[in-house]
Amino acid sequence: MAKIKPNPSLISKDNPEWTDEDFARAKPLAEVLPELAEAAKRPGRPKSENPKVPVSLRLEPDVLAAYQKLGKGWQVRINEVLRAGMPKPPSPERKRA
Repeated sequence: MAKIKPNPSLISKDNPEWTDEDFARAKPLAEVLPELAEAAKRPGRPKSENPKVPVSLRLEPDVLAAYQKLGKGWQVRINEVLRAGMPKPPSPERKRA
């Protein structure tokens, strides 16, 4: 790995470039300042209990355009229409053959 030459104009006497020894002595933030490390954690978006599954679906251009013209949430609206048209599971009485 090639070493990068330091730019002398960017080196400050108050904050000199770290040496290999400095890196060897360094400790993780969570060990030195646990409260700061905890505050630095980003919660992010909560995990869904029922995550959606990515699929590739081929639609006619006019169908896609009609939903997209409705604006944001067009995929949710397509999902609602598909859910409304979902086939019902056969009842136990129908299973007899």
